[in-house]
Amino acid sequence: MAERQAGAGVASSTRPQWATSPTGRPGLVRRLQEQAPNSTQVIGFLTFVVSGAILLLLTGLTLTGAVMALIFFGPIILLSSPIWVPAVFVMFVAAVAVLSAGGLGVAALAGASWLFRYFMGRHPMGSDRVDYARSRIADTATHVKDYAREYSGYLKSRVKDAAPGA
Repeated sequence: MAERQAGAGVASSTRPQWATSPTGRPGLVRRLQEQAPNSTQVIGFLTFVVSGAILLLLTGLTLTGAVMALIFFGPIILLSSPIWVPAVFVMFVAAVAVLSAGGLGVAALAGASWLFRYFMGRHPMGSDRVDYARSRIADTATHVKDYAREYSGYLKSRVKDAAPGA
């Protein structure tokens, strides 16, 4: 039994010559074996390659079909363009009008809802900024009014100085 353990120890301590280099470091084959991908990585890579090939094939078929359709339908489109151009323009204008009206309606409804909540005292989002702006406008109006009173008194005294007989 002791011979088996000693023999196993000797066999495990010696490496085959292809596995080590003359300097004692692991050789190229050993390095490749250590970095070999596991089965999950191989399946993932194969899935990636197959998916890429299918997408490349579909891209080629789509491009070929588009070119063939342009070659086949090109003369028909060219001959019927006096009908298609105004029709497309009218449909574009109609779509823009409907979308604009819908957007403006939603904006008006949102604004009316905000105003309703503001005047009912529920303090919707942004009401503090409106209150601050209102107080700034009122303060500015008061300052302008006071300044105008002071300046108008100054002007009256200047007019008396300029025309003493008036």
